[in-house]
Amino acid sequence: MTTTDTTTRVLSSYLQGAWWAPESGVPVRDASTGDLIAYVGADGVDLAGAIDYARSVGQAALGELTFHQRALILKAIAGHLNALKDELYAVSDQTGATRRDSMIDIDGGIGVLFTYGSKGRRELPNSTVYVDGAPENLARDGSFGGQHIYSRVPGVAFQVNAFNFPVWGMLEKFAPAFLAGVPSIVKPATPTAFVAEACVRAIIDSGLLPEGSLQLITGSVRGFLDELDVRDKVSFTGSASTARSLSGHPHVLEIGVGLSCETDSLNAAILGPDAAPDTAEFTAFVASVVTEMTAKAGQKCTSIRRVIVPRERMDAVAAAVGARLEQRVVLGDPRAEGVTMGPLASLDQLAEVQKSITALLAGGGEIAWGTLDRPAVLHIDGTVAPAPDGAFMSPVLLRFDDADADAVHDIEAFGPVAALIGYDSVTDAVRLANRGGGSLVATIASADPDTVAALFGGIAPFHGRVLVLDGSVARTSTGHGSPVPHLVHGGPGRAGGGEELGGIRSVLHYMQRTAVQGSPAVLTALTGQWRSGAPSVAGDEHPFRKPLSRLRIGDAVASEAREITLEDIGHFAEFTGDTFYAHTDEEAAAANPFFPGRVAHGYLLLSFAAGLFVDPAPGPVLANYGLENLRFITPVSPGDRVRVTLTAKQITPRETDEYGEVRWDAVLTNQNDEIVASYDVLTLVAKD
Repeated sequence: MTTTDTTTRVLSSYLQGAWWAPESGVPVRDASTGDLIAYVGADGVDLAGAIDYARSVGQAALGELTFHQRALILKAIAGHLNALKDELYAVSDQTGATRRDSMIDIDGGIGVLFTYGSKGRRELPNSTVYVDGAPENLARDGSFGGQHIYSRVPGVAFQVNAFNFPVWGMLEKFAPAFLAGVPSIVKPATPTAFVAEACVRAIIDSGLLPEGSLQLITGSVRGFLDELDVRDKVSFTGSASTARSLSGHPHVLEIGVGLSCETDSLNAAILGPDAAPDTAEFTAFVASVVTEMTAKAGQKCTSIRRVIVPRERMDAVAAAVGARLEQRVVLGDPRAEGVTMGPLASLDQLAEVQKSITALLAGGGEIAWGTLDRPAVLHIDGTVAPAPDGAFMSPVLLRFDDADADAVHDIEAFGPVAALIGYDSVTDAVRLANRGGGSLVATIASADPDTVAALFGGIAPFHGRVLVLDGSVARTSTGHGSPVPHLVHGGPGRAGGGEELGGIRSVLHYMQRTAVQGSPAVLTALTGQWRSGAPSVAGDEHPFRKPLSRLRIGDAVASEAREITLEDIGHFAEFTGDTFYAHTDEEAAAANPFFPGRVAHGYLLLSFAAGLFVDPAPGPVLANYGLENLRFITPVSPGDRVRVTLTAKQITPRETDEYGEVRWDAVLTNQNDEIVASYDVLTLVAKD
């Protein structure tokens, strides 16, 4: 540790509801100028106290909230940060990030909060448990069954983030954990910890968070796994060597601390053999390669590292990439107008990238475009000159004429560096892509469906995400290197084997799936969803007359029976135009193995069912907005009598509206008590 001076602050941590700073720390400098920004350290941090605070205070505060209430808090935090973006951009400038880079990090992180704020309300119940799948009937008479239920883990989500995305990397872990109801302790990487600290300060100052739901530790906290146990989850982004060390910890191997890792990734972009230089696919491919080399100065876990092209097109691709880099790249301090690529995050990171390039050259590569010399760069004052204290380097495109050189498939230069290699066939391209040993993402640029199918089928098991790029999506694609919160971020093998994001999937990472077995009444009570065989009440008052304040799960209505006539079937066929032979031709219908002769239309039965259960007068039911899980089970012939039973299955109040959603279990039966059809009816019902 380095003792601090009197003019530069020591970065603070937020622990147990208060800001705390150590007495000393290591210096962190502006990536462009080398100016001292802050000292970062965590000597003397009360880690055990922070973890206990999360497990007690944080767990209790989050446990009082439903999924929907947590989702609304995420939305509010997103709005609060959105209003402070310019302040966060100014802090981010010091990391070497251009405004475009900061948008990826800051706006991307805010977007994650907005997405989970929306998905939490649309895809999760307004409760604290999540029901996974349909119930399983385990007894012939329906008296005993099973169900999978997710409930939140009772510990802390300890989140270790990388230096390249101090905001997005933090919020894409925090948002799903918070929505699950699990408090987070976030630990940013030292070189850019000051950006994460500024973001956390803004969140805490908003007053929106439940107490104990978010804590921040700036500085090194070696041995944090010693304090964690089976209650807790660790989400790590960083080097493969550190991930191996964490995965071998006794508390992971023996006690069961949950560990998810995102590590190194030699991502690939594959140019299809059909993508000639005059095609939209070739142009989009080159643009994608250049974007991924220069965005965040190539310091992205999803950047393209291996550019895999038909061998005969290597020269054309190298020339096109070089020309675009020449046209598009203005290297300099991101605070200078016109700069399109800033420095690496630190001089240490620059040294690491240069070391990796040297190893790649020794392993058979040659420089196709760029230089290893320290470049002249654009400064804030408009001058162009070297920056001896800045972590600047030119983009570098390497070329490997030996596509099987081990170095290109083993060494990741975590900067503005990509390597060009050639393939001889689609099968060869698959083999080369998979030599990365497991990656976060790959791009396929091709307009030929057979080529896309062959490449995707071959590389999918080795990749967490695959982008298929053709001319039709060149302008609308979110891009090779941009994970979106709706889809899984992670990859197998070398990429760490973990998963983050992926919509509600990532929320479930912080919950435990438990199989519960019991009676329908027990399953109903535990899930908040009525199950067939559980108690139901068909009283004197029609349930459609009850607002949410009085409606209860199990409230039901059983209709009278209605006879289905041949005239009904004929009229429906003529009126709707649905003259399918099963409804209009006795002989043809009888020849069908599924029907005894002419039968009623399924949608005729649904219409009659609505007439049987509906209560027509104005009341709390505001709208019917859909049917789900519809199945037609037993055909209905002329002369059969049908009746419907409608039971309140699930009640979901909406936090911000004067109404909620009610899901009704609808079962249509015939005179023999055989099920004719079953489905869920969705209605919007006033709260009072």
